[in-house]
Amino acid sequence: MDTVINRFVEKSKEILQDNLVGVYLHGSAVMGCYNPLKSDIDLIVVVKDFITDTVKKSFMDMVVELNGNGPAKGIEMSIVKQSVCKPFVYPTPFELHFSAAHLAWYEKEPDDYILKMKGEDKDLAAHFTIINHRGKCLYGASIKDTFADVPVQDYIDSVWNDISDAVEEIADNPMYLILNLARVLAYLKDGLVLSKREGGEWALNNVPERYHSLIQDALREYAEDKKIFYDTDFAKNYAKYMVGEIASAKEK
Repeated sequence: MDTVINRFVEKSKEILQDNLVGVYLHGSAVMGCYNPLKSDIDLIVVVKDFITDTVKKSFMDMVVELNGNGPAKGIEMSIVKQSVCKPFVYPTPFELHFSAAHLAWYEKEPDDYILKMKGEDKDLAAHFTIINHRGKCLYGASIKDTFADVPVQDYIDSVWNDISDAVEEIADNPMYLILNLARVLAYLKDGLVLSKREGGEWALNNVPERYHSLIQDALREYAEDKKIFYDTDFAKNYAKYMVGEIASAKEK
């Protein structure tokens, strides 16, 4: 992981030059639960001004190359302008984004990708919140100087956007949603900005005992290289309970 991150920073400096404000790490890599078999490397790049399509192409080629040398889930990164970080703008505009889910699109139609991969991303409110609370500046201006605090309502809207359909989606991605629902509720009830692992551990002390075996299975799958088979109806029941608790908490 460190080799990929260090290379990403050095190449970002080389490609973006004086336009680069800083490179910031968030996600599991800064929250003590990075697993190369289950985690990606989460990065935010901040620039002073817009970036040309030529620069975007050079940057994307670099990211795709490093993605192939990274963890199983690869690299997830966004480039944003300094002006949307402080003061914070929501939904947050971005200049370029990449995750492994978009790799085939870029490899097949790079020009189309560069043309269309810009806009607004509500998820950035959650990413910036983690950067402010737990993140690491890898290069450039400090976190405090670069990022404003994310208003609570913007963060809540961002995470709600991610879990509101959990009942329908949990059968497809149970481990992620079991733990993610827990950390969202931990934020709403106790103001805690937690990793998925920490969210699961919090839930073992804060949600009904009937769900503890499900949460423990998700924690075990997250930590180990093994596949857990979940009772879909039970997982949906958990999701329905947690979404209800989250919906009630966010209205307070």
